[in-house]
Amino acid sequence: MHIRLEELTEGMLGLKFEEPPESFPVLTEMVDSGVCEFLAPLKAALRAQRIGDMVEIEGNISTVVRMNCGRCLQSFAKPLESNFALAYSQKVPAPEQSGSSKEEVELTAEDMGLIYFQGEEINLKNEIQEQVVLAFPLRTICKPDCRGLCPKCGADLNTEECDCDRSPPAGKFAALKNLKL
Repeated sequence: MHIRLEELTEGMLGLKFEEPPESFPVLTEMVDSGVCEFLAPLKAALRAQRIGDMVEIEGNISTVVRMNCGRCLQSFAKPLESNFALAYSQKVPAPEQSGSSKEEVELTAEDMGLIYFQGEEINLKNEIQEQVVLAFPLRTICKPDCRGLCPKCGADLNTEECDCDRSPPAGKFAALKNLKL
């Protein structure tokens, strides 16, 4: 998961690799805390191109994880995929010196989306695990029409029906419904 600058002499460099999730500290922490279980290794296909002092990397990462549904609590497998583009810079851009007004703001390398690196090698480990974490859904739902659990008896409404009254409770203003003016 390293790209050596000497390999990026002309044109595009294509890279493919497969890594176990245990080699990424953040992903290992997610497994240990019970967020998910990785069912497949991380597969990545990257294209890198050097443009002056910058290196542009485009790629795709995919894996399969097992998670629990946020509605019915059943375990399900979900493929994760992320397409991304990153820009690395060996030199931090120098701020421009000009007649500054109070409204001008100086942008840092991070503000411009550049990732600063030193040396003759780019380590992709942090950015790859970041892309996997960003690919996780905000709400883990096993299927779009998941009915979840009954709030009263806890029955899984996807597999069984219960006799509980599921009408919405009367709110604070329910008494105003019968008010006649």
